[in-house]
Amino acid sequence: MNIQRKELLITSFGLFSLFFGAGNLLIPPLLGYNAGENWFLVTIGFMITAVVIPILGILAHSRLQGTLFDFGKKVSKSFSVIYCILIYVIAVAIPSPRTAVATHEVAVFPAFGTSPLLTSSIYFSLVLIFVLNRAKILNVIGKFLTPFIVLLLLAVIGIALASSEFNTGVSQSKTPIITGFLEGYQTFDAIASVVVGAVIIVSLNFKNMSVEAYSSKRTLIRKSGFIAGLGLFVIYAGLIAVGAYYSSDISIDSGLSNDMQRANLLRGISIASLGEFGNTILSVLISLACLTTAIGIVAGTADYFKGLLNDSKTVYIISAVLACVFGVVVGQLDFNSIILVGIPVLLFIYPITIILILLNVLPEKIATPLVFRAVVVITILFSIPDVIGFLSPTEGLKSITNYIPMANYSLGWVLPSFITFLSVSVFQLKK
Repeated sequence: MNIQRKELLITSFGLFSLFFGAGNLLIPPLLGYNAGENWFLVTIGFMITAVVIPILGILAHSRLQGTLFDFGKKVSKSFSVIYCILIYVIAVAIPSPRTAVATHEVAVFPAFGTSPLLTSSIYFSLVLIFVLNRAKILNVIGKFLTPFIVLLLLAVIGIALASSEFNTGVSQSKTPIITGFLEGYQTFDAIASVVVGAVIIVSLNFKNMSVEAYSSKRTLIRKSGFIAGLGLFVIYAGLIAVGAYYSSDISIDSGLSNDMQRANLLRGISIASLGEFGNTILSVLISLACLTTAIGIVAGTADYFKGLLNDSKTVYIISAVLACVFGVVVGQLDFNSIILVGIPVLLFIYPITIILILLNVLPEKIATPLVFRAVVVITILFSIPDVIGFLSPTEGLKSITNYIPMANYSLGWVLPSFITFLSVSVFQLKK
């Protein structure tokens, strides 16, 4: 089965759009703004967790061609079920409602002054319509929505950079690479890769599952992942650079919450580059980017529970409806509250997700069930102090984390996980 160029482009655009949501648009400019002269170093850290890891997640999906359950089943079936439920609950509880809130606060409320309940109700009604017509998801998103989003983004970035004097402010970050790395968590892109990757696989309707079909699907997913990753890289780097180069021209109120700082900065950049018409462009961009991400999250969640309960279409519909109803309820919170709730959750689940992605990319001879179990257990153990340290920092905990490399940066899991991987791999070779 030959892969047609049209099919490749539609899948690539669809994948990009399922990744690119409100956080992806709002986070990079403020990151660059605060990084100032160190914007390039921040970009490097940000790209690791917001581009490289997510694309590796898509590559892992191209190998497994299953569901999210397949990512953790080498640890154990029980672990994988718990992990899947956690991921989908988190996805429905945080990033999905966050897209509705961002659309309301940045695009809808300034223009119409409506209530968040009305916005989220209409918003998730549209999401549900797309999800219940999932066969058209890739076509609609890939053919129409994403190309429009990309063109608008490139126009804003290109015009903004062209009109900039390329002056940056003083960096506010002492560890720019680590700052960028951790800020990449807030994009939810690694989690999105394991969730929406399954959506892409289900949406690719091959007539049979022969070896030829498997090979073609794997090639298509892999190439689409690289193209989507390249698009994310260009746009993230552009948004961070724009934020850095406008840091001396635009003043934002540091007393505002981070989400309003992000929105005001992006609005200021849009107006500076496109005039007052920039406000309209910004509203359209955020609305479309949010909608496509929410569609991917809800469809992925419904797919999982459908597969868990004998491929029941009824379960798919019920799951999609409940996810949308939950989105409306949580959507009554403000953007910053959702961000704050998400931080400890991400400090726990993101390291586990990164490890599962990396292990699933490796050859099976290396990433054996024993390696999976040992590395995941160590990752969980060393992620717990990061969560406790954020929720309730104590001197006793600090005295312990002082002995864990990089624990002060909420990365205490990195070195122990790597050492465990090497140790268990060497042990296996000697057997």
